[in-house]
Amino acid sequence: MNKISVLTLFPESFEFLNDYGVIGKAIQKNLLKLKIVNIRDFSTDKHKKVDDKVFGGKAGMLMQAEPVYQAIRKTKTFNSRVIYMSPQGKLLDQKKVIELSKYEDIVLLCGHYEGVDSRVINHFVDEEISIGDYVLTGGEIPAMVLIDSVSRFIKGVLGNSESTKTDSHFSTLLQYDEFTRPSNFRGYKVPSELISGDPKKIDSWNLKSSIEKTKKIRKDLFDRYKRENSDGFN
Repeated sequence: MNKISVLTLFPESFEFLNDYGVIGKAIQKNLLKLKIVNIRDFSTDKHKKVDDKVFGGKAGMLMQAEPVYQAIRKTKTFNSRVIYMSPQGKLLDQKKVIELSKYEDIVLLCGHYEGVDSRVINHFVDEEISIGDYVLTGGEIPAMVLIDSVSRFIKGVLGNSESTKTDSHFSTLLQYDEFTRPSNFRGYKVPSELISGDPKKIDSWNLKSSIEKTKKIRKDLFDRYKRENSDGFN
């Protein structure tokens, strides 16, 4: 069983995950254990305050080192991977998602205000991860994104694990177009190859669709695909 612990100032934000789709089912089947830790529980202030002014006169407040450190110390184990959800971190992509799914114990730290005292980040965090080059008000939503994406690759969570291999970003190309009944929707018909019953025709159409979609939507990925498959484009 994989375990993900979340250190946050807003533990109630994660309550819905226990009943949310694939994640909820994984928790109920004991394939995933989700532990939510309130950082305020480790504050020594009588009002449970965890933030203070930033040295150097910068505007805003910063989460103090001690309560965050204590939350990490009491939560992590010897094999935990401690991750700080940060706009400064490495961009979360499918390769990183698959890598993280192999860890049995992950601790996610959610910052707030101006973030977390850098002494915690520099000395007690294993890596920083971002979900995009923009800034949010806190790390809770990025943590949910990571939990959702990683849980899909935990063994047994998806009924058909092969389905992840056709996802966009599993390989360089985006996922091909997919259709369901009826085969004719307002004059838009499902390609004949997909209803032919011929696996070779279906695979060929899917690849062509993936290439065309990637070229149209993500030129950067299409150019990478061309470099990786240069012989096929000569």
